[in-house]
Amino acid sequence: MGKHTLQTNITSLQGDIIVPGDKSISHRSVMFGAVAEGVTTVTGFLMGEDCLSTVSCFRQLGVEIEEKNDQMVIHGKGWAGLKEPSEVLNVGNSGTTIRLMMGILAGRNFHATLIGDESIGKRPMTRVTKPLGQMGAKIDGRQHGEYTPLSIRGGGISGIEYHAPVASAQVKSSILLAGLQAEGITTVVEPEKSRDHTERMIRQFGGTVDEKGLSVSVRGGQPLKGTEIQVPGDISSAAFFLVAGAIVPNSCITLKNVGLNPTRTGIIDVMKAMGADITIEETAEEQFEPIGDITIKTSHLKGTTIGGELIPRLIDELPIIALLATQAEGETIIRDAHELKVKETNRIDTVVNELSKLGASITATDDGMVIHGDDKDKFTGGVVSSHGDHRIGMMLAVAALICKEEVSLEHKEAISVSYPQFFADLEKLM
Repeated sequence: MGKHTLQTNITSLQGDIIVPGDKSISHRSVMFGAVAEGVTTVTGFLMGEDCLSTVSCFRQLGVEIEEKNDQMVIHGKGWAGLKEPSEVLNVGNSGTTIRLMMGILAGRNFHATLIGDESIGKRPMTRVTKPLGQMGAKIDGRQHGEYTPLSIRGGGISGIEYHAPVASAQVKSSILLAGLQAEGITTVVEPEKSRDHTERMIRQFGGTVDEKGLSVSVRGGQPLKGTEIQVPGDISSAAFFLVAGAIVPNSCITLKNVGLNPTRTGIIDVMKAMGADITIEETAEEQFEPIGDITIKTSHLKGTTIGGELIPRLIDELPIIALLATQAEGETIIRDAHELKVKETNRIDTVVNELSKLGASITATDDGMVIHGDDKDKFTGGVVSSHGDHRIGMMLAVAALICKEEVSLEHKEAISVSYPQFFADLEKLM
C-alpha cells in the first residue's frame, strides 16, 4: 500500500504511446468467444486485472482459454458447452464482468453464485437482476438482488421489451446476452445511446442485431461462430495522456491505434469544444471498430458545459475532464452525471475532494460538478488517494505533473485494474 511520490513540475511531454487494449472490447471478446462454436483468437487483449477476472470466471465454467503473448485463444463450445461452476465465481473489481455474466448465466440451466471485491459489493445490481428476472431467470442476493453475493439459476427464459431507466452499456449488454438465449425477440430501449461494442461484436461473431434509433433487438437461438478479433487501444486510457498533453507546457503526444467508436469519443468532442489542439488520423476502419492515431499539443482551453446525451459517451472520462477544466479559462459545468455516484467510488465526491487538496477550485453538485479554471496556477501539492479507483489514481498522477510541490498518491495499486504500464508510459514522454 504505502505512499507513492508522483512526478511534479513537468515542463514538457513528447513522444508516441501505444495505449493498452480497450477494456470493454477485451471483456466482450472472451465472453462471446466462450459461447461461440469454435476457436476465437484475440490480439491486443488487455492483460489488466478486470479482464483477467472475466477469463478466470469462464475457465470455471469449463471453457479452455490459453494466453499466448498478447493473444488470448478461446476454445468455444457454444452456449450449451458452459458447465455449472463447482465454486463461487469471483469477479474481483469488475462491474462489466458481473453484469454481463449475469446475462449469460440467465439463459443457462444451472446454478451459479457471483461475488466481487468490497467496491462491487456496493454497486447496484437490480438494474440487471430486475429485467433478467422478468425474462424468467431466478436471481437472489442481498436486499432482493440489489447487492452481491448474487445467486442465479437460469434457463427457460423468454424475450421482453425493456425500457432501461438509465443509458448503460452494461445493462443493455446483459439483457442482449440473455436475449440471444431466450425464446422470441428481446428489445432494449434506452433514454440515450450507450456504447455499442456488444452490438458490433454480435455481428462479428456471425449473429444479427436490429438497431432502430434508441432501440436494439436480438432474436433468440442464433448460433455464434468463433472469429479473430483485433482489440484497438482504449480511448478511456488514452484520455489521461490527451489531457496531460493539453495541460503540460511544450507538449506534443501521439497516441497510436486508439479505438474511435463514435459511442466512446465524447472526450474528443469536449476537448475540441474547449479549444484543444487535437488532430485525428483514422488509420483503419477495422471491420467492426474504427481505429486511428490522435495527436495532442499544449492547448489554450476555455470552459464549457457538458451534459445530456454526451454523458454516456464519456462517463468514464469525467474525472480526467474535471482536471482538464481546472486548466481552462472560465467556468466548466458537468451535469446529468448521476451515474458517477455508482462507479468504483462515488466519483463526483472523490474527484472534488482529491482535486481540492491540490488547490483546484471545484464544487460538487447533485448530478455533477462546477469547476472554476481562472486560478489554474494554484496547483500546489499534497497527499491524495485513488480510494481504490483506477481512473481516480491516473487522473491524480496527471494532475501532479502541473503541481509546484510534492504530491504523494495513496493506493497506487488500483491503476493496474485497467492500465498496468501507466507509469512506465508516462516516464517515456518525459
